[in-house]
Amino acid sequence: MIRVGVIGYGYWGPNIVRNFQQAEGSLVVAICDKCDKSMRRAQQAYPGVRVSSEANDLLTAVDIDAIAVVTPVWTHFELAKRALENGKHVFVEKPFTSTVAQAEELIELAERKKLKIMVDHTFLFTGAVRRIRQLIDNDTLGHLYYYDSTRVNLGLFQHDVNVIWDLAPHDLSIMDHLIKQKPEAVVATGERHLNGVADIAFMTIYYPDNMIGHINVNWLSPVKVRTTLIGGEKKMLLWNDIEADEKIKVYDKGVQFTNGEAVYQQLVSYRTGDMWAPRVEQVEALRAEAAYFIECITQDKKPFNDGQAGLRVVSMLEAADKSLQEKGRVVKL
Repeated sequence: MIRVGVIGYGYWGPNIVRNFQQAEGSLVVAICDKCDKSMRRAQQAYPGVRVSSEANDLLTAVDIDAIAVVTPVWTHFELAKRALENGKHVFVEKPFTSTVAQAEELIELAERKKLKIMVDHTFLFTGAVRRIRQLIDNDTLGHLYYYDSTRVNLGLFQHDVNVIWDLAPHDLSIMDHLIKQKPEAVVATGERHLNGVADIAFMTIYYPDNMIGHINVNWLSPVKVRTTLIGGEKKMLLWNDIEADEKIKVYDKGVQFTNGEAVYQQLVSYRTGDMWAPRVEQVEALRAEAAYFIECITQDKKPFNDGQAGLRVVSMLEAADKSLQEKGRVVKL
């Protein structure tokens, strides 16, 4: 039995506690939060679990094997580092850390201590992303041309991070999981309107072989949109995460050039075939992720969403910040 302590019981913390409590081979034994109201909620929901307002009570507890860090990103490094130093595996909410240097230090510490790090890239465990990964792996889409995501809504406004750090980690982790090439450069533009941090931004990620990624994130949209277009040489895909049933639609559409002897003789032909909606497994992503974390600990597996995966996302976020500050300068990775 892996005994888990959860630090942070605000917006996402209750979901983490519930899923680790329900996961086979896992037991939540302690919850920590500095907010009295959150602690009362935790006590009411889990009367058999001890609660504390001091993170150190969990970090040093001898009856805890793993710590889930579900707190603001600026606290991740210190909490995760102390957990690892005390011999505990670590599950960290996205994004992994505030800087590349912090991520690298935690990875080195975990390797030295022979402990697991998992970054909460929840979308990787959804039925939709799993199905898209299958379609890419079996070459249904062919050579990829682009990944184009719109992730916008009205709020929730953050004060410690900008909209890129808040929303883009979802797509960056998905792209890292789906696209086989390593990104080469990042460009980001955006603007701040209300609370001193960028609340609307556009991020472009350049890959080898003419592959390009684009992410539109926005806290000032009148509607909530969660759509992704993935264009390939053979087929194209639309993923609408808000859609209840047909979340993924694959289009047999494309463009082909036929070269003549001169440029003006180039012929363009358009392929317009059928659309089909592949079946997507209905799973609670966080439940699958919690079970996978426990499995990686008990069976000594390396998680695919480990510290290295978290580091790759943080490196793109850090590059996006540099580009944003300089009005869209190209930042090489």
